[in-house]
Amino acid sequence: MDSPSRPIGVALSHGFGGSLAGVAPWADALQEAGFRVAAPLLPGHGTSWQDLATRSWGEWYEAYEAAYHELAQDCSTVIAAGLSMGGALALRLAARQKVGGAVVVNPALVVDDPRSYVSVLLQHALRSVPGIANDIKLAGADEGAYARLPVRAAHQMKLMFRDTVASLPSASAPLLVFRSTVDRVVTSERSVAAIARLYGGDDIRIVRLRDSYHVATLDNDAPTVFRRSVDFIREVAGLSAPTGHADAAGSSA
Repeated sequence: MDSPSRPIGVALSHGFGGSLAGVAPWADALQEAGFRVAAPLLPGHGTSWQDLATRSWGEWYEAYEAAYHELAQDCSTVIAAGLSMGGALALRLAARQKVGGAVVVNPALVVDDPRSYVSVLLQHALRSVPGIANDIKLAGADEGAYARLPVRAAHQMKLMFRDTVASLPSASAPLLVFRSTVDRVVTSERSVAAIARLYGGDDIRIVRLRDSYHVATLDNDAPTVFRRSVDFIREVAGLSAPTGHADAAGSSA
């Protein structure tokens, strides 16, 4: 099939407390495949954790949605994509806008830390906690994340997760989920289980990554994430024939 006259766009988001370094190689691979990529630095990120403490989850989503609208002006279709909390932003976008598909890597929709149950109170008593940076199996990789995270921002993230989970039934675009078998940030399977149970679309593909931790976009399975993302986007955009669905026991091969 011939390529469309207009490019395919990908709105790509990094994770909570992270930076564009966490998704830069993914963005490069998507651009090399001919896609147009918009990857905003979310408000409060890339500056200081104190700045992050002053931001709301609505600001994060607005920055991400603005990237979608920028792409939608010139692209034939736009794909929502993200890592960790960025995956939640992508899912929320898929529920609110007409995207051609969504690709998420170790998406977070539930805060696994038990302190989250009292975060509404804890944010007033504790300013910050140690960060969750560089959960990466590959030696030497660095996602450029904060060493500390503000409790207030963590509470904002919890509120955003709650809103996103409620919106999942409104999303219907084809969805590709990459999930590491060992993840010390999104430690439980509750986030993926919520997607499987509540997502409104019936085309959900789950690929298990067996040689990477949380930041799989910088880890040993990164080439798999990049290749299969490109193949999926081409398929849902009508540029190639369907290649079959990966099931929950799929490998990273």
